[in-house]
Amino acid sequence: MILRLAFGSLLARALTVGMTILAIALSVALFLGVEKVRTGAKASFADTISGTDLIVGARSGSVQLLLYSVFRIGNATNNVTWESYQDIASRSEVDWIVPISLGDSHRQFRVMGTTEAFFEHYKYRNGRSLAIQQGELMGDLFDAVIGADVAQALGYNTGDPIVVAHGIASFSEHKDQPFRVSGILEKTGTPVDRTVIVSLEAIEAIHVDWKSGARVTGQSTPEEVIRQMDLSPSSITAALVGVNSPIQTFALQRAINEYSEEPLLAILPGVALQELWAIVGIAETALLAVSVMVVVTALLGMMATILSSLNERRREMAILRAMGASPFTILGLLVLESALTAFCGAVLGLGILYVGLFVAQPIVDQAFGLYLPITPPGTSELWVIITVVCAGAIVSMVPAIRAFRLSLADGMIVKS
Repeated sequence: MILRLAFGSLLARALTVGMTILAIALSVALFLGVEKVRTGAKASFADTISGTDLIVGARSGSVQLLLYSVFRIGNATNNVTWESYQDIASRSEVDWIVPISLGDSHRQFRVMGTTEAFFEHYKYRNGRSLAIQQGELMGDLFDAVIGADVAQALGYNTGDPIVVAHGIASFSEHKDQPFRVSGILEKTGTPVDRTVIVSLEAIEAIHVDWKSGARVTGQSTPEEVIRQMDLSPSSITAALVGVNSPIQTFALQRAINEYSEEPLLAILPGVALQELWAIVGIAETALLAVSVMVVVTALLGMMATILSSLNERRREMAILRAMGASPFTILGLLVLESALTAFCGAVLGLGILYVGLFVAQPIVDQAFGLYLPITPPGTSELWVIITVVCAGAIVSMVPAIRAFRLSLADGMIVKS
């Protein structure tokens, strides 16, 4: 009986109730959407580098090594000698190893020297490999492969020339050895998108006439001579390492950290990523707090709507009392109406979320490299709906108690 009365009352106030349901739906959709973006961003952050067991560099801090080797932020405290790199590469535990050389830039984008093994072994987002969107990998000494953001920001196409600057934000350029864009990578949502990739030999080639960070005055080696030179690097910035078996990871890490020839550091990317996320993850808490406040505001709006409608419904309540309804029936009716309104709003919000995900997922993935997984509603979504319904019932107690206390005579008297 109470349920039928509640449905009838809600239908009689369809416009007001519909607006309240829409407000709750949008707030729930925003809350769940922020949660999806938060978890998606965290997963994308953790998947910046996957399949790599160790990152090796000069001894510093684990977060610092991760920042400059993976995210291209900051600089190394020191380099790793080529001899040490070869020693590590020759160890029986090592399945593959990719050298990385950093230090130069192109119009505020970092330039990274590496080998073709980088394109083979660098993985992101649960094992996805880098793919060429346009052109091909480096086939010549002065070829460069650029990330999607570099190509978009600078308007580059394959075949365009690139002049690398010495250092970061430097005005000293290697104009005498320009590069050619041989390929453009597909969008990944990782720092690779903002990187210009060249060969290790190319890094050595552009520094033939440089010494101690400065160009040697009056020295200019012809390109044809440079091509005939031994361009093996003397040092690198870092290396990505994959081991033959996961159980060998910690043994190899300990051996590298205790390397006697020079001070080195080997870190587990996953552990370092968690440390870094703990530092920058405060933003996710702020987003979550904002979305919670939006839901609370919508529920308070529902309470205000019920309170404002009580004066119009005093005659209705009085008639129900006259027909034998107890004060508890009136209280239960208002609480049930609010719970039904909150439930409809929460379910509609869940529907809006999934429609938005289906529409926005490919757009967000392509534009920002942020993958938002579309999965069936799970326990977390169910708890959100239950919480919103319970909260709706709780906030309705204020107007419900007021209606509970209204007297029969107060409702039957017509005030002038």
